[in-house]
Amino acid sequence: MSKGKVAIFVEELYNEHEFWYPYYRMQEAGYEVVVVGTGRQEVFHSKLGMPVKPDVTADQVKTAELAAVIIPGGFAPDKMRINQDMLRIVREALAAGKVVAAICHAGWVLVSAGVLKGRKATACPMIKDDLLNAGAAYLDQEVVVDDNLITSRLPADLPAFCREILKKLEG
Repeated sequence: MSKGKVAIFVEELYNEHEFWYPYYRMQEAGYEVVVVGTGRQEVFHSKLGMPVKPDVTADQVKTAELAAVIIPGGFAPDKMRINQDMLRIVREALAAGKVVAAICHAGWVLVSAGVLKGRKATACPMIKDDLLNAGAAYLDQEVVVDDNLITSRLPADLPAFCREILKKLEG
């Protein structure tokens, strides 16, 4: 029996480590993982060409059914950030106290969702200025937990990132 649903966003040129590591960690911990795509295409490929077929498109997601949302990095967040339904899911999940976790370039999705003002967050150094300009207090740490928002910098931070997601989910 599943402990709940965890959505993982996907788009073209996602970072395979930042997608698959949390995908399998959440499954291992007993969560049902739902892959959420933008709907732009049927299959998305990682930066190294690994294919992923989403389970649903973002417009089909009912945020109330989710326990958490995980946003991997790579170049995919540049396309995710213009999908209004993905932004809606992020805003609704944070407002409802659900876990929202973003790693590396996924901070762009948080910027575009308008949810960083007054929050502590981290991301890859390349988008530090974007987070600061969106009103976040940027911290250069492997993982930053600000209430139900969890952020990390790079693939090397994935163990801490997933540990904090699971810690928050399991109360």
